[in-house]
Amino acid sequence: MTAMLQPEAEWRAHLAGGRFMIQRSRSTGGHVFYPRVAEPGTGAEDLEWVEASGEGVVHAVTVVRKKDPADNYNVVLVDLAEGPRLMSRVDGLPADRVAIGLKVRARIIEEGDTPLLVFVPA
Repeated sequence: MTAMLQPEAEWRAHLAGGRFMIQRSRSTGGHVFYPRVAEPGTGAEDLEWVEASGEGVVHAVTVVRKKDPADNYNVVLVDLAEGPRLMSRVDGLPADRVAIGLKVRARIIEEGDTPLLVFVPA
């Protein structure tokens, strides 16, 4: 595995263990997501894994519409309390009821054999 893939593999291992972890620079205190080898903007390579609060707010949302409306789903950008923004979905509400500004909380679920990070209304 190359060094570029190592942080992603470690993040996925944390998810598989039931933990939502993000990286933080020891020198700047900035939180980072998507997993990387250096902090964007500063280049700091002193990233450590810390437990994320799981709290966030929907920044943007779109609904993917299917032939059967019961199959519609949402795709969201969530601003985490720690600062980074990530893409996911919100479960627990009809796709059309997810709105910008909705407070959400992270949840790790299994789909097939894969752990996924999704959000639910807070």
